[in-house]
Amino acid sequence: MSALASTFDDRSALAERLAEHAVQALVEEALLTPKPGLVDRRGSGAHADLDLERMLRSARALRGAFAAMARAAAGQRPSQPLREVLAAIGREGEAAMLEATGGSNAHRGAIWAIGLLVAGAVTHGANRAAAGIAARGAAVARHEDRFAPSAPTNGARARTRYRVGGAPAEATSGFPHALKVGLPALVDGRRRGLAEEEARLDALLAIMALLEDTCLLHRGGLGALEAARRGAAGVLALGGVSTPGGRDALSRLDAWMRASNLSPGGTADLLAAVLFLDRVTAPASAPPAGGAPRRG
Repeated sequence: MSALASTFDDRSALAERLAEHAVQALVEEALLTPKPGLVDRRGSGAHADLDLERMLRSARALRGAFAAMARAAAGQRPSQPLREVLAAIGREGEAAMLEATGGSNAHRGAIWAIGLLVAGAVTHGANRAAAGIAARGAAVARHEDRFAPSAPTNGARARTRYRVGGAPAEATSGFPHALKVGLPALVDGRRRGLAEEEARLDALLAIMALLEDTCLLHRGGLGALEAARRGAAGVLALGGVSTPGGRDALSRLDAWMRASNLSPGGTADLLAAVLFLDRVTAPASAPPAGGAPRRG
């Protein structure tokens, strides 16, 4: 086998591994239960047009797009052409998502965030530290996409109305809520011996307590965003979901959010990004993180 063929095979294998990590992160986020206002094993949360089966179909339908992004970014430096190629692939991924869900938006924000992190992982080299992956993805995001659709999304409308940065600012600043909030919370939960589900739920709540989530802004405005953030912070102040008080507070928060038609979709996207970074940066000898308890 020639060196060129070997390099191609290696890149192809890496692209498939990263796509698998991306899909698995979306699957694990969807399955995580109980999440406030979000689709999980119990039901549809505040989403009339989504359920767990649609979320899982969407995640699996995105494998090809994530693999294509990894192949496109391999050997490339952050640039406007790369940004535009990744965006075009992302739009193809959106079409696959909509076909899989019957027209429902399950993962548009996650395609953006995790797609950039896939590109960051494949261009960052062998030393795939989470900070380096996020920085590389951010460098791609800072370039303009001249072919972006002109029709505004719900998130774009919320960003304009409430003057917040939203998903674009999160990406261009290096995914701070994933890297500096969610991932440390996940690692800390494991260190304290929490069950994996509990550590992931606390990570979700840590992000939710701080993020200017445009999904919440779109559905309920500033008042709803602030109330949801206070609710998430309140669960953590009681010791998180592993404590009886924290679990009861989470149940009350979830009931209020479902009754108010509120869903922290941006938070969920960033938790999926956290799970992707966790999988990509885990030592090769470590078993994949899963739902099994981790008790000390």
